[in-house]
Amino acid sequence: MSLPIEDLTPRQIVAALDRYIIGQHDAKKAVAVALRNRYRRQQVPEKEREEITPKNILMIGPTGVGKTEIARRLAQLAKAPMVKVEATKFTEVGYVGRDIESIIRDLVAVAVRLVEREKMEEVSAKAEEIARERLVDLVEEELRDDTSPSRSVADNPLMRHAMEIFGTMPGGEPEKAEAEEEQVEEETDDDRRKRIEKEVKDGVHDELLLEIDSDDQGMSFLQVFTPQGPEEMGFDMGGMMNPFGGRRSTRKVKVRDALEPLIEQEAGKLLDRGSLHREALERAEQTGIVFIDEIDKIAIKSGHGAGPDVSREGVQRDLLPIIEGSTVATKYGSLHTDHILFIAAGAFHQSKPSDLIPELQGRLPIRVELHSLSEEDFRRILHEPQNALTKQYQKLLAVEGVKLKFKESAFDALASLAAEVNSRTENIGARRLHTLMEKLLEDIMFDAPDDAPSSVVIDSKFVHEKLQNLVDDTDLSRYIL
Repeated sequence: MSLPIEDLTPRQIVAALDRYIIGQHDAKKAVAVALRNRYRRQQVPEKEREEITPKNILMIGPTGVGKTEIARRLAQLAKAPMVKVEATKFTEVGYVGRDIESIIRDLVAVAVRLVEREKMEEVSAKAEEIARERLVDLVEEELRDDTSPSRSVADNPLMRHAMEIFGTMPGGEPEKAEAEEEQVEEETDDDRRKRIEKEVKDGVHDELLLEIDSDDQGMSFLQVFTPQGPEEMGFDMGGMMNPFGGRRSTRKVKVRDALEPLIEQEAGKLLDRGSLHREALERAEQTGIVFIDEIDKIAIKSGHGAGPDVSREGVQRDLLPIIEGSTVATKYGSLHTDHILFIAAGAFHQSKPSDLIPELQGRLPIRVELHSLSEEDFRRILHEPQNALTKQYQKLLAVEGVKLKFKESAFDALASLAAEVNSRTENIGARRLHTLMEKLLEDIMFDAPDDAPSSVVIDSKFVHEKLQNLVDDTDLSRYIL
């Protein structure tokens, strides 16, 4: 099976990442090579392909410099299933925490949704055609129920029996005449259906309520007996009492809202769930990406080895098998983790990579360091990326009819203040810009629906008037900024 691996070159991957992330060229270069290697491996003969394993990456750098964003954008470029997990999730409830294998089960669930969405798009045209026919059927049935009497004379058993004996309905025409009438009725029904179809298309019946069947997915027999952690179970008593299938229920929707759920139902019927799940498993095995954040929080500090450190080392030892390659049982089948790309990241403020157990260090051979952001980096982050903060606020306020404009001097002032606050308090990287921007525009955002001006220009004077006092007061900036 040919997998949808993006065939971008490393330079193109870095250029794509540059549109959203400022700086950190070394980290971008490392992940670009790792992604290109996924493509290269797929071009190798299948017999040799199994021997080529991914080179996992460890990103080292302070918070807010782009580690998570790099991994997230990478997954979008790769068209690959990806999950992001926090290493601390596996220790937050003492020595137990979450089951480590739940990472892989989450990855498979993401892959299933990804493949299902792709398959749905492939059959969407056919599903829409069937759904429109079904919608007309439902509208026709609803209108018939509303306008016809509860029982016609012909539906009465006694009248039907008399017709069979005498060949006529009481007071009616011979049986032949009835047959001709039925033929006319068939033609009338056909014309009636065409009329209703046109009326549905023109929106005449938009407010009409229809009853649509919906399937409540029960817990399947396989799912009940597949090893799962408590957080994956999530089924009610009804699901346990009916382990071999879902329950059917109905819901009322207006005609104008009925087409979309009908298309989803018909598309679901056209899908082969067995092959879909097999493809999702293969996609997760061959192209899956797992991003483990805050891995430094489970590193054992030098000179320690008791208390919570025992739990942290236990998490590392549990992570080791899935990173080096093992088989994990999921409700869609068993998955081998040998070719999943693992990217771990951590600030390592109070520990260092060498504090990880040696076996885990060996499974993260590529080390890249992300540098702290400079004042110039902050300035570029404010307006260069496609999702820049200033562009976000401009779009938000445009909804209220407020035109927001930033001058170059405003970027300089905000970048300078962000660098100053980061140097005097905790360095939280680009996240400092979020707090500064929110405080800067707080009054405008509050007044926008009522009496804010139609146009607001932000320059260095405006920035300093709003923020300088907060920055100068160390206690205030520590708590507010």
